[in-house]
Amino acid sequence: MQYSKSKMEELVKYSPDLSKRLKEVMKEHDLEKSFALKALYHSEVKDGGKYQRDYQDL
Repeated sequence: MQYSKSKMEELVKYSPDLSKRLKEVMKEHDLEKSFALKALYHSEVKDGGKYQRDYQDL
């Protein structure tokens, strides 16, 4: 499964939990949105993550 910034943005847009988590990651680690999206992908989507099915459906 490949990382896609546009898919992650869409997934975050439709998931309030992921949107909240994105803001937390950005603040906690002082990251720009693009880097925080990639971090969320690796922690919440990739390799059987909670949002993997939703990501694949996009």
